[in-house]
Amino acid sequence: MKKIRVFIADDHALFREGIRALLSKYEDLEVTGEAADGKEAIDQVKKLRPDIVLMDIAMPGLGGLEATLELKKICPEVKIIVLTQYANQEYLYRFLKAGVSGYVLKRVAGAELVSAIRSVHRGGTFLHPDVAPAVIEGYLGGRQPPQQEDAYETLTDREKQVLKLVAEGKTNKEIAEILTISVKTAMAHRANIADKLGIHNRAELIKFALQRGIVE
Repeated sequence: MKKIRVFIADDHALFREGIRALLSKYEDLEVTGEAADGKEAIDQVKKLRPDIVLMDIAMPGLGGLEATLELKKICPEVKIIVLTQYANQEYLYRFLKAGVSGYVLKRVAGAELVSAIRSVHRGGTFLHPDVAPAVIEGYLGGRQPPQQEDAYETLTDREKQVLKLVAEGKTNKEIAEILTISVKTAMAHRANIADKLGIHNRAELIKFALQRGIVE
């Protein structure tokens, strides 16, 4: 029997250990790797090519959304399930737009997480009951959820990654190293972000990121 290869991306080592222990009880599941942040997740998933990635949202450096945006470009065949404590609809919409196949809350029972993994592996979609109604009414109903125009959505995927890193206090050099780009390119992205958001000082940029849940 071919096993479903699962990768865990979460910044809490004890949580990763718990998920690994849970999945080891099932003969059809296998944990192939884990990461503590988005950058590590991208690097490892590129190498390991698992079937499923369990992706946390709030991680240092590149977070779950930023890592997801990158992975869906370079490893489109890899299915991503968001595994988070946040039931916020704004998070849900962002991740669905990014192309995830599931959204599961961490408080679910182990059997439900296993069901989510199996369902997504078969090509289905799995959504926690607390967030499913919004999707049925919005995305799966064929229409976009009502929302005010958000300047955040004018940013490119790369600019969204840079925004999070800037809001966390990273320097241009650190951003360049994390994203494997030049310092000049990092500076250009920052300038574009400032122009698109109409925000030209760091304090207001951090405030913007906090309001939208980009950083905690």
